[in-house]
Amino acid sequence: MNFLGTQALISLISHILFIVVTFWALKGLLIEKWIKKNHIRQARLLYLFFSIAIGYLVSSFFIEFILLSRNLIFLF
Repeated sequence: MNFLGTQALISLISHILFIVVTFWALKGLLIEKWIKKNHIRQARLLYLFFSIAIGYLVSSFFIEFILLSRNLIFLF
């Protein structure tokens, strides 16, 4: 049971970390040309949704990669 709690905590921390990193990385894009005037709130919400989506996918990839690489010992 302790393993499941530890894995859940690591997953949560990983997801949040990658969402924050993705949000920071998206700030480097110049998308002001695509935003209509007076639609700043919608653009910020879109930034947030893109950050969550991309951060979750990247975090899931790394967690899955680590779990699969740990299971390689059962191959030999």
